[in-house]
Formats: sequence, C-alpha cells, structure tokens
Amino acid sequence: MKELLSRKECSAMRGVAILAIMLHNYCHWLKGIVRENEYTWQAFKFDQLWHFVLNPDELLPMHLVSFFGHYGVPVFLFLSGYGLVKKYEQGKLPEIGLWRFVRYNYLKLFRIFIVGFVAFTMLDAITPGMHRYEWTHVVAMLGMFANLLEDPSHVVWPGPYWYFSITLQLYILYHLLFYRWRHWGFVVGAIVICWLFQLSCEHDAMLLERLRYNFVGGVLPFGMGLLLARFEPQLLKNWRITNSYQLTCAWALNLIIAIVFCFMFSSSFDRWLWVPVLIVWGTIPLVKLMPERVLNLFVWLGGISAVIFVMHPLVRKIFVRPYIYDDLYAGLLLYVVATLFLSWLFKKIIDQLPSPKL
Repeated sequence: MKELLSRKECSAMRGVAILAIMLHNYCHWLKGIVRENEYTWQAFKFDQLWHFVLNPDELLPMHLVSFFGHYGVPVFLFLSGYGLVKKYEQGKLPEIGLWRFVRYNYLKLFRIFIVGFVAFTMLDAITPGMHRYEWTHVVAMLGMFANLLEDPSHVVWPGPYWYFSITLQLYILYHLLFYRWRHWGFVVGAIVICWLFQLSCEHDAMLLERLRYNFVGGVLPFGMGLLLARFEPQLLKNWRITNSYQLTCAWALNLIIAIVFCFMFSSSFDRWLWVPVLIVWGTIPLVKLMPERVLNLFVWLGGISAVIFVMHPLVRKIFVRPYIYDDLYAGLLLYVVATLFLSWLFKKIIDQLPSPKL
C-alpha cells in the first residue's frame, strides 16, 4: 500500500458525504421524521431515533439519514485538511502569503457558491415561503462571514450554505497556525481547546450553536485530516497487514466498530462531541470495502459534489412541500433525480467560469 487514501478514494468519500448531506437536508423537513442533533444536543431526539431502530418500519432509512446525514460535513472538513497538507506541505507549491492564500480559496469557493445562491434566491422569491434577507445578511453571505453574525441559523439561508463560511475560517486558521507551526501538538491543542469550549456550553444552547457554526465546531475533523496526511508515511511504514483477506476483515471490523460507537456516542452530550471522529473513521473503511462498480458511482458523485451541495436546496424547495406529509419516498426519489440532473447540468456552467490562480 503506497498511500492510505488514493485520489479515487477521496473522491468516493466526497460522494458518500454529499449523498448523506443531500438526503439529510430533505428528510429532516418531512413530518414524522426524527430530527438531528447538529448544532445543539437534545436527548429526546436520540430517544426518538432509538425507538424507531428498535421498532423499525418502512421509514427507518429516512430516520437514519435525517439523524446522521449532516455528518457528511465533517467528512468534507476532514478531506479539506488532508488535501491542504498534500497540496501545500507535500506538494511543489512555493510558500504563499496570507492575502494571496485567502483570496485564492475565497474565489475558489465563491465560483461555486454564487451560481447556486443566485439560482436559489430567484426561485425562492417566486415560490411560497420566501425568505426575506436583510442587506447585511446578503453581504455577509457573499463575503462568507455570515456564520460570525448573531443567530447564524436565521442569517444563512439556505441553511447548507453555512459550510462556505466555516471552510474559509478553517483555511485561514490553517495558514495562520497549522501551516506555520507543524508540530502535532498545535493541532491536538486546538482540538482540545475547542472541545472544552463546546463542553462548557451544555446548558447554553445559543452559545453552543454559534460556536459550532464556526471553526470551533469544525477543528476536530479538519485537524484529523491534517494529522493523517502528515503521519501517513509513518503509518504505512508500520503497516503489518499484507494479506488482502486480512485487510478486508480489518476494514470490515473498523466499519462495524465505528457504526456501533456512533449510536453509543450519540446518546449523551459529552460523547456526542466526538461523533465526527467516528464518522470519518467509518467512512474510510466504507469506501475501502466498496466493489469497484459501486466505488466508481461514488467517485462520480464526488466529482460533482460541490455542485450538488449548492443545487440541492433549490430542488428541495420545489419538491418538499407537495410530499411533506405522504408519498414520502416518491418525493425523495424525484428530489434525488432532479438534483443529480441539475447538478450535472450546472457543473457545465460553472466549468465555463474563470478559475482563480495562485
């Protein structure tokens, strides 16, 4: 094994993550479906999920993706950290200044964001349930600092677009801290400090939500990506399993353990803060165990994942209201088909836009 994660496997992980996010952001709007613990933690939500796990019906898959699907975001943050090390520390790029680094990554994100944001706001304005933006919120969305404003859940609309702000924050943190001081202690220290901040907010849901909308809530999976990329050569050097059958069994065991512990850790506030570790841990063996044809499908999804991310809120706005109470799977299928087709189409548009240069 020359590398722990190949480019193909990273793309497949993006495919898994975006599918989870896309399904989650539709299913959690449906009536009777369990809601997630994403920015805050409430015990009754896990209790509801556990009830349906013990008493399954045809809606169990919807309950599961509604509750766990948002964890696709930590997978993307993990891959961002992993990719930054590969590109800026292990690649051949020269060292660049903060302004040039931020400008490049902002424009890279904006190139994708603006297409989806414009399309969504135009549709939103002519359909029921229009969201009324304040001008300051529009500026914050375009500047990708909306998460820093008070009550970010009512500023960032559509909701999934909060990802752009937290990603840019982590990029800046990387350049200011993790790129300059590459000792593992800085990453672990940042993870521990951010964990302690969140742990102290168990009884302050508003503050916890604000923290988790920003880099404090994303350092854990992002830092995992940094550490794995930096220690990957050492891990592979100490790799002892060479038999393919033993390797498959090892990956399967890791996947099972990750799934079991995801449920266990989701049942209490202090353990819930560490669920992103288990999600990333489980996603790696998941793609390792995929048959080639299935892997290629998720690689394709990963290739258009950024466009799916900005387009699925638009499609959701169209399909979720007519199917919010009944024919739930019919609405979900239409939503998935329309999202994938429009994402494929809009990717051709985005590919025509000028790409930023370092």
